Amino acid sequence: MIYQQPLPAPYPSLTDAELQQRIMEAKRSLGDKVVVLTHHYQRPEIVRIGDMRGDSLKLAQFAAEQEKAEYIVYCGVHFMAESADILKRGKQTVILPDMGAGCDMADMADADDVEFAWNELTETLGHDSIMPVTYINSTAALKAFVGRKGGIVCTSSNAEKIVRWSLQERKALFFFPDQHLGRNTCKKLGFTPESMLLWKPAKILGGNTADRIRDSRIFLWEGHCPVHAMFTLRQIDQLRAQDPEVKIISHPECPMEVVDKSDAVGSTEFIVKTIAESPAGSKWAVGTEMNLVNRIAEENPDKTVVSLNRYMCLCGTMNRIDLAHLAWAMDCVAAGRPVNVISVAEPVRSLAQSALTRMLSMS
Repeated sequence: MIYQQPLPAPYPSLTDAELQQRIMEAKRSLGDKVVVLTHHYQRPEIVRIGDMRGDSLKLAQFAAEQEKAEYIVYCGVHFMAESADILKRGKQTVILPDMGAGCDMADMADADDVEFAWNELTETLGHDSIMPVTYINSTAALKAFVGRKGGIVCTSSNAEKIVRWSLQERKALFFFPDQHLGRNTCKKLGFTPESMLLWKPAKILGGNTADRIRDSRIFLWEGHCPVHAMFTLRQIDQLRAQDPEVKIISHPECPMEVVDKSDAVGSTEFIVKTIAESPAGSKWAVGTEMNLVNRIAEENPDKTVVSLNRYMCLCGTMNRIDLAHLAWAMDCVAAGRPVNVISVAEPVRSLAQSALTRMLSMS
């Protein structure tokens, strides 16, 4: 987690109404000089203020289209703000309201550890015809590693297309940091779970034998989203026993057994669209972050929408962006002294940009 300085006075003592007023005043004074991007997992009061709401792919595409705005205030997590800075077309300043808004999954794959694993893989396989694919939930340094190796970034929206292309281009696939998205995607393409090797970064050869490595094409980094790991097969069974009419829809970051038993699986954009377009009276149990589940329920009053996990918690890092931090960041922008600027330096920027641009061109 990157250090976030304590909020200065008067922000910690202001009411929500006062903070919202300050944010809106700053937006009005800045006009089209600023755009506020909000991820689906943000708090409802943050989403209501944003200019654009979406998943990682949608917001990355939107950031890449910005030419006039001078500031992009990203209400998401650190890797998202990095991607916006990498993809921007102009000289925009990208701001993350709370520098502590990181990503536990992204932190599970350090670029140096991945490079060490890459060297072990190439030496064991005897070739470097391996396509490195990093989920967008990763650091700029890891995206740069992928760019340097001729690899590509993916999101949960386009993972199937990206993985299919990768396996056509090269003999093997090295997917990180989310083992579940990698496993679920490859299984959908016809690979058995047994044919995919889990790479454990703390162990020699990722905890695998040389023979097993030489017999495999799919290598999955041992990383995951702690939020989506909280959904289980038992929860699905209990819900269906209580109400056979309920439909299960889950995010592909969920474990394989949850995805296999779901009626529908897809990105946050897919989940939002699927439920919105379902018939009135439909019943849904959703396997993803709680802020989004609550918002879908609110926006679809003619349907029953609940979390797959009745005791589900919020994403702690996404939830760090609050009104106080956003008001402080917006006031500083309006005053001409932006804080929490996210700037990816060269050569990381150009290398990561090549991997991200390759993804966008295929999306």
